[in-house]
Amino acid sequence: MQRCSTMAAALRLFFVLALMSAWVSTRASPHGSLRHDHHLWTCPEAEAIVFAGVQRAVAREARMAASLLRLHFHDCFVNGCDASVLLDDTSTFEGEKTAAPNLNSIRGFEVIDAIKEELEAACPENVSCADILAMAARDSVVITGGPSWEVLLGRRDSLTASKAAAESSLPAPTSDIKTLISKFKDVGLTQKDLVALSGAHTIGKARCATFSARLMGVQPDSTLQTEYLTSLQKLCSKGFVINNDTLADLDLETPEAFDNHYYANLRSGEGLLKTDQLLYSNGTETTKDWVEFYIQHQPTFFSNFKKSMIKMGNIELLTGTSGEIRRNCRSINLHSSA
Repeated sequence: MQRCSTMAAALRLFFVLALMSAWVSTRASPHGSLRHDHHLWTCPEAEAIVFAGVQRAVAREARMAASLLRLHFHDCFVNGCDASVLLDDTSTFEGEKTAAPNLNSIRGFEVIDAIKEELEAACPENVSCADILAMAARDSVVITGGPSWEVLLGRRDSLTASKAAAESSLPAPTSDIKTLISKFKDVGLTQKDLVALSGAHTIGKARCATFSARLMGVQPDSTLQTEYLTSLQKLCSKGFVINNDTLADLDLETPEAFDNHYYANLRSGEGLLKTDQLLYSNGTETTKDWVEFYIQHQPTFFSNFKKSMIKMGNIELLTGTSGEIRRNCRSINLHSSA
C-alpha cells in the first residue's frame, strides 16, 4: 500500500515537471534564451524587489531615474549587456567606470548594490546584475511617467571589464552624426533606434563639461537658440572660467517627466548636448523625420522606445553557462577567474 502511494506521488511529480517543461518551452523567447518569466520559479519576487528599490531611490533623488537608465545604456554598448560597467578595477583589468565617456557621468551604483543585497537575501545567486540593470532601466521609465514593457530576463554577468572597450565603443557627447550612427550600427541599432533611444534624455541632467564647447569661443554653436545659449553661458560660467560640475536639465520643459518634450526642444534649438541637437539640425533625413514625428505622436515614441530598449537589451548576451551570477555586482565571485 505504502509502495503504491509512493509510486503515485512520484508519477504526479513527474507529470507536474513535464507540464512545467512544456509550458516553458512554449513561451521561449525569440531573443536567444531570454524570457520575461525566467525568474518565475527561482525568484518570483525579483521584479517587485527591483521596482521597490528603484522607487525608493527616485523618491530620494528624482535625477536617479535617468542615472539608472543611463547605466543600462552604457553597459550594453560595451561588449553587450553583461553588467561589466559595474565592476571595480582589479589587478588583472582596468574597469569601465573611469573611461572618458563614463567618468563623472554614470552613477547609481549604490542603488544597484542595495537591490542586489536584497535579492541575494531572498534568492541567492539567481538574479544577475545584468538583469537588475535591465529591470531598473524599465522601472525608471515607468516611475517617471513613461511606458512599461516586459523585460526579457536570463542574462549572466561578465567575468571582466575593459576601459579601452568603453572608450572605443561609447559615443561621446561631442560626436558628429556620422560617428553617432556608426556607433549604434556597430551594436546592431538603426537610425530609428538612435532617435527613439535618444528620447531617454527627456529626463535627467548633464554637467556643463559635456556641452561647454558649444557655448564658448568667437562663434558658439549656431544651432543653439539665442536665449537658450545665453542662459547656458550664465549657468556654466564663472567669469571667463567654465564651472564644469554645474548641472543643467536635459529637457527644459519637463525635466523629471518621461514624455516627448525632448523632441520639441530639438526643433526649437534647445537640445542640451551636441549629440541631441544634431539629430535635428545636422542629422540625416531619417533622424530629422523621426524627431518631427515624435513631436506630434507621443504614443508612437513610447512604442518605438520600448522596442528599441528590448533590442538594445539583447546585445551580445551571456547566457546558459557563460559568465556567472555575481553575488556582488562590483566584483566577480571568488571562484571565478577572468
